[in-house]
Amino acid sequence: VQLQASGGGLVQVGDSLRLTCAASGGSFNAYTLGWFRQAPGKDREFVAAIRRSGGTPYVAHSVKGRFIISRDGAKGTAYLQMNSLKPEDTAIYYCAAAPQSTIVSSFYSARAWTIWGRGTLVTVSS
Repeated sequence: VQLQASGGGLVQVGDSLRLTCAASGGSFNAYTLGWFRQAPGKDREFVAAIRRSGGTPYVAHSVKGRFIISRDGAKGTAYLQMNSLKPEDTAIYYCAAAPQSTIVSSFYSARAWTIWGRGTLVTVSS
């Protein structure tokens, strides 16, 4: 499966943005979908993951209560709704896929994710 992230842009503090991850060329439902981000000079950081449509979302503490992950199996897409954006949310955001057999404790490590899409840049201006 191939992944393509989109929806990034330049926004103001407090604004909202929705990122989309479109999957193609494979069995979408065979994978857990996730979002990572990487700010300049920093390591890639786990943001959120979801196993299936309507499934339990796993969200990093740093964005809990502000970011919502979802997926649509029929469309082969995953979304990251980002609300109340802060300057520290500025980063390149990547969508990724991991086999459904991946255990939850591994979600937080980029090494567990086997498929990566090209990132989309989110810049939050104060």
